[in-house]
Amino acid sequence: MVDAHTATRPRRRRSDARRSIDAILDAARVVLGERPDASMEEIATTANVTRQTVYAHFASRDALMAALIEVAAAEYAALLDAAALDTAPPPDALAGFLDAGWRFLRRHPLLLDLTVSRVHRPEGDDPHDVVPPRLERLIRRGQHTGDFDPVPPAAWLAAAVIGLQHAAAEEISEGRLAPPEAAALCLRSALRLCGSGDRPAAGG
Repeated sequence: MVDAHTATRPRRRRSDARRSIDAILDAARVVLGERPDASMEEIATTANVTRQTVYAHFASRDALMAALIEVAAAEYAALLDAAALDTAPPPDALAGFLDAGWRFLRRHPLLLDLTVSRVHRPEGDDPHDVVPPRLERLIRRGQHTGDFDPVPPAAWLAAAVIGLQHAAAEEISEGRLAPPEAAALCLRSALRLCGSGDRPAAGG
């Protein structure tokens, strides 16, 4: 018969491993967001673990990057779930979509570089797979309600809106626009692109 003390050891090891993995992923998010070419040693130091521990959980840098992107996708999906994309008036929902994007990009600036997720594509979800279908569904709803222009394909409008936000984020990173100004311009441009003219959305 296995005593309680022996039975808890595997659970404790799993818990310790989970904490290490979470610390490594969070360190990678911060360090690589500031310095995309940072070494695994730098990530380990920030996570307060050894380099050997990092490699015990992630066999390569590519594996670490893929795991980081998968975690980011889950965070983005949660932000979009909270944005009432399927229930708010379409212009307000579009504002909520963009706000979710700003929140995401503040936490994961590394993913502004599209080559990152293309090179380090995860086995599970990728933000570039998770996000466009949600926006397309919102745009189609706005087209059906008459809030958005029904002529352009929803997929085209979704890609253009996402491109607008990436362009606005680049303006911020290059110091040409302050974040509030860039966000306001992005929202106004997205509404016009979708055919809402100058009608303000909630919070816009």
